[in-house]
Amino acid sequence: KLVATITTSLQLRKSKVELENLRTKQKVMIADQNRSHRAIVGDSLAMQKVLETARKVAATDANVLILGENGTGKELIARAIHMGSARNDDVFVSVDLGAISESLFESELFGFKKGAFTDAKEDRAGRFEAAHKGTLFLDEIGNLSMSLQSKLLSVLESRNVVRLGTNKEISVDIRLVCATNMPLYQMVNDSKFRQDLLYRINTVEIHVPPLRERPEDIPALVEHFLDIYARKYKMPSKRLNASTLKRLEKHNWPGNIRELQHSVERAVIMSESNILQPSDFFLSPVEDSSAGTISTNNMNLEETEKMLIRKVVDKHGGNISKAAKELGLTRASLYRRIEKYGI
Repeated sequence: KLVATITTSLQLRKSKVELENLRTKQKVMIADQNRSHRAIVGDSLAMQKVLETARKVAATDANVLILGENGTGKELIARAIHMGSARNDDVFVSVDLGAISESLFESELFGFKKGAFTDAKEDRAGRFEAAHKGTLFLDEIGNLSMSLQSKLLSVLESRNVVRLGTNKEISVDIRLVCATNMPLYQMVNDSKFRQDLLYRINTVEIHVPPLRERPEDIPALVEHFLDIYARKYKMPSKRLNASTLKRLEKHNWPGNIRELQHSVERAVIMSESNILQPSDFFLSPVEDSSAGTISTNNMNLEETEKMLIRKVVDKHGGNISKAAKELGLTRASLYRRIEKYGI
């Protein structure tokens, strides 16, 4: 009996040590994650307004809805809100709803019990449980069907999840941040998005401007990316001449910061000189936005996205992998959009 007691005590102590080690590793992981997403480059008035709103809302636990085109840095803003909050020592869990099929939605977000379905080999927590005490970022929330919107709303109202295959409610404590490039208010009018869900997620709204509306941020962004990729590829520092910078500032950047970032990366890799020329960026002729090439004056975000996707897919000769990479989407997300828009 004494031996059994000692053995149990040692096992308990070992479990406590392992748990503490896991917690330490988690804190290191979170710190590394936060450091890697600390820089938000942008001194323009438009971006300063965005950052000021993010700073104010970070001090609260209010739900936040971030609106903006693809590639504008919505997730970066979400991470900044998390890092400025009282939850910054806990996890930031990012979920791309556009990459999750309807059949996998509940198992991915709410988890499942072993045996709940054919491939459920073991119990698994969903994203809501994984984000407990931290921040849950739901990207592309405008892509959810009405049925999935109802399921999500139910969890947000009760703050309880039920894993597939069980009836047990599990309480979750999360900070919710959502993002979309879709026109949610128009979708509410068209009965494509639940009004009660919209009101639940948008206590505070943040509109992230497209890069074409803040060209004064381009020089700093380019310098930032030049530094990153020179170090990444162990190359000498490269810089732009005046004509190149002027050309970049005139470009419409339909893919926003993500397109600029990929253009700088290509230029760093391909250029033979340390002084980058306009030709190193493989830019198309300057678009006249007033002529409607990518103008958004008379179109909503859905129409803009459709035009952008068609342009990028054509640019890569129908290569979905390359197009998805430039757009910052998964192949599955891009295929769903192509089907949705009939491209």
